Formats: sequence, structure tokens, C-alpha cells
Amino acid sequence: DATRSHWLIESMHWQLDVGLKEDACRIRVDDRAEVFARIRQMVLNLLKQEKSFKAGIQRKRMMCAMDQEYLATVLGSLS
Repeated sequence: DATRSHWLIESMHWQLDVGLKEDACRIRVDDRAEVFARIRQMVLNLLKQEKSFKAGIQRKRMMCAMDQEYLATVLGSLS
């Protein structure tokens, strides 16, 4: 169980790094790094929950940036 739990966490970190470029973030001051990490985790969860567009996390992020209707669809799951 410990090994499986560890790999689940590593999988999430890999998705955050590849899909949201977490390792490239240069924010290190005060509690801002933790705040941005939480925001990235929420974004990852929202994008993973959205099933109408079959694509990876990076492509879904790009669609959110280019299409306001798709962004509204992704953010609509918050309500």
C-alpha cells in the first residue's frame, strides 16, 4: 500500500510538471509558492474532470486560453 500511495503522488507531481509546468515556476517568496501550487492542483483537477473534449492536460489548457466557451465549460463544474 505504501508503494502504491507513493506512486499516486508521483503521478500527480508528474502531471503537474508536464501539464502545468510546475517545475519552471520561479515563485519562491513567502507563502506565494504554496498558494500557486494549490491553484495548479485545482486547475489540474478541473481539467481532469472535464470530459467533453478528449485531450491531454496541456491541450485542454490551450483550449481554455483560446475558447471562452470551453473555459466556461471547465469552470462550470465549480458551481
